[in-house]
Amino acid sequence: MGWYYENIGREQCPIVDTWWQTETGAVMSSNLPGINDMVPGSTTYPFPGIEFGLYDSEEQQFVDCPGSGELVVTTPWPAQLRTLWQDPDRYKDEYFSDVDEKTYYVEDGAQCDETGSYTITGRIDDVLNVSGHRLSTVEIENALQGYEGVAEAAVIGREHETKGEEPVGFVILEQDQDWSEDMEQEMRDHVGQEAGNIAKPARVFAVDDLPKTNSGKIMRRILENISAGEELGDTSTLADPSVAETIQEQTQEQMQ
Repeated sequence: MGWYYENIGREQCPIVDTWWQTETGAVMSSNLPGINDMVPGSTTYPFPGIEFGLYDSEEQQFVDCPGSGELVVTTPWPAQLRTLWQDPDRYKDEYFSDVDEKTYYVEDGAQCDETGSYTITGRIDDVLNVSGHRLSTVEIENALQGYEGVAEAAVIGREHETKGEEPVGFVILEQDQDWSEDMEQEMRDHVGQEAGNIAKPARVFAVDDLPKTNSGKIMRRILENISAGEELGDTSTLADPSVAETIQEQTQEQMQ
């Protein structure tokens, strides 16, 4: 966001970062140019009339700001999905059963600072459990992308005998960069500095592309299978199915 603001917008164009879901029917949170400041990576505050909260499902309690947890919406809003067609019970079970019948459970992780500004950290299912520590793959990906020469990154969890899971990274390098074992170690150390040693990837692999659907979503399942040395599985939903085989070949070469 900072780079885009400085280089594309020439420090004159505000960047509007939003959060919403299909089910919410409208944007729920966004910075408002001229009203509140931009915060890199943050949608800042919920719109007027919309109340956010944080919930810890393990402790079964709400979390005060500043803090981190699972994002919830605690009051109704105008564009809210009312029900599911001919299945009102499923609607309640899907969206209003994780906390209580009045709280909409988003299934996204979030952080809130002392001013009440929210940063969405990613899907709950994109959280790794490493030696009892819950780590966001988004946070590790951001750390990898902060290493000079990395154009894009994806992180998945790989089973580990004692840790439960361990992070594994896949990166696309900028065109002028050459991959080496030293660079991999530097990236791992960089993640340790940015996100803590517990978040250090066990391995980082350089690949030409990432397995994505036509909508641009990274198919982490493909990367998980590659990392575990398993069959690729169904690649028919990828925009370019051949990418999966290329990643598999490049990863195997770097493992040797």
